[in-house]
Amino acid sequence: MTGYFKWIGAGLGFYLTGYRFFGAFIGFLIGAFIDNFQRAARYMNQQQGGQGKRFTSADDIFNFYQQQSQRYDFPTMLLALSAAIMKADDKVMKSELQFVKAFLQQQFGPQFSQNHLKTLKSFVDQEEELPLQQICEDIRQRMRTEVRVQLLHYLFGIAKADGNVSKAEMDVIQHIARMMGVPDMDFTSVKNMFHRDTESDYKILGIDKSATDQEVKKAYRKMAVRYHPDKVANMGDEYQKGAKEKFQRIQEAYENIKKERNFS
Repeated sequence: MTGYFKWIGAGLGFYLTGYRFFGAFIGFLIGAFIDNFQRAARYMNQQQGGQGKRFTSADDIFNFYQQQSQRYDFPTMLLALSAAIMKADDKVMKSELQFVKAFLQQQFGPQFSQNHLKTLKSFVDQEEELPLQQICEDIRQRMRTEVRVQLLHYLFGIAKADGNVSKAEMDVIQHIARMMGVPDMDFTSVKNMFHRDTESDYKILGIDKSATDQEVKKAYRKMAVRYHPDKVANMGDEYQKGAKEKFQRIQEAYENIKKERNFS
């Protein structure tokens, strides 16, 4: 039984500690460690029908586990996604780089270093296709929908850093959103916060312009709850900043529609 220890650990951490959600989080991390360690152990018998590389000790298994874990640590995944957006229109802008640096410095603090910038440069410079499918699947499994939507907000921020979201950037972001399992309604809502048209205020609320006043009010209440900054309260300052900006855009969209339709 592998792949289940993270959930068992989360359950035990929640019910057996006095810290509830914090305990569940720690239990999840411990369980995930066990799951990944077991996957590394199984590697012996999966390589070329069991005829490939074999481990001779527990240390060998642990070293393999470390290599796999480090390959997809969260900052590295963010850097890969960032590079994908920066490369989308075949021109990497200084404003985009500055946006990424500012976000990561705020998000990871002292853990963010020049090595991360070197990693970002290697992703931007390499000609090989980035492993976006694997990275997005990992993020999809690790994170709640609200956090994935906030990550989408960050990617749009990169694209908009030079003042315009190009079609190529839009296509890449939409592809990433789908691979991360972000609902189409959420993608459309965030998209219209950065790429506006005559119906953007309605699209931000997830409705059509033909909606009734009551439907507008209902949609606003629904989106205000869905995108409330408290949904990502456990994330870093930059996630909080992005969540507050998104929440403000929802309020602005609603106010614009109220003025347009003259209702309160």
